[in-house]
Amino acid sequence: MSKLSAATRDKLMAVSTATLATCLYKRGLRSQFIQNVQKLSLAKKNMVGEAYTLRYIPAREDLNGIEVFKDRAHPQRKAVDECPAGAVMVIDSRKDARAASAGGILVGRLMARGAAGVVTDGGFRDSAEIAELGIPAYHQRPSAPTNLTHHQAIDINVPIACGDAPVFPGDVIVGDADGVLVLPAHLADELANEATEMTVFEDFVTQEVKTGRSILGLYPNTDPKTTADFQAWREKVGR
Repeated sequence: MSKLSAATRDKLMAVSTATLATCLYKRGLRSQFIQNVQKLSLAKKNMVGEAYTLRYIPAREDLNGIEVFKDRAHPQRKAVDECPAGAVMVIDSRKDARAASAGGILVGRLMARGAAGVVTDGGFRDSAEIAELGIPAYHQRPSAPTNLTHHQAIDINVPIACGDAPVFPGDVIVGDADGVLVLPAHLADELANEATEMTVFEDFVTQEVKTGRSILGLYPNTDPKTTADFQAWREKVGR
């Protein structure tokens, strides 16, 4: 499945969603941040991978009894058991955390398959257990009831909405301590390169601010002296 290069993945592992959001804003993209999800896992590294999607609709009770799990092609079970290594499973739960999007066993299966992470705009059950697994996981809030009570799994790897962000299969998902951002697949390489350069500059700015320098003319860079000082700093530190 993967079209995300190792070089781009490595760059995205080292930049923030805040920096990437600015890069997206420059391109007119303002709705790529998944709203109202928080990091559940204790994983410290960024979550980076291509989107593999699962879509829920509101459950219709006569079609969504516990017996649906007897079907090996049930979309939720099938998605978890076929999610490619290196992908991030993104679940459209319609921002509804009244029932769990998944639980510890299913997230554990994703981890065993080598998934890069999982995010839902709903909730996870077994949240304390998932937090300890090590796989990056993001959700709205803990939710104990089975997904069947409010969610009916209906589609795998189709365009979805997650927390008001549009997500297309293969889009690149980046998560950090602030949240989760969706990068259109065709922009991933250039966004990674631009964000890497921005991060170098922001590291320079941070150091200058710590020494007492004013942000005026420094951030954003509107002073030729800032440009000269930055280039000198880059040469000194080898960045």
